[in-house]
Amino acid sequence: MRKRLYLFALVLALPALEGVARAQHPIMDEVANKVVYRYRHSTCEQLWERRGQPQSQREQQAVQFLRDDPQMRAAFIDRVAAPIANKMFECGMIP
Repeated sequence: MRKRLYLFALVLALPALEGVARAQHPIMDEVANKVVYRYRHSTCEQLWERRGQPQSQREQQAVQFLRDDPQMRAAFIDRVAAPIANKMFECGMIP
């Protein structure tokens, strides 16, 4: 019975813990929101055009930062993966 109470309390606490984790990385949140916005509001043609273009210096720095910080990278990917994958699927970029 105690195990169930602890498990129930943990399940109830998870949304609050997630909010705290997001508040710890406001810059990453801002970048993730911009990436999601770009994918949601771009046409398929725009995405195909951008696909082959080189990254800006700022984008390269952000990618390097994510490579250097595995926890930040995981949080970033958790935020952007579903919207990007959905848009890429809609545009025929992934099978």
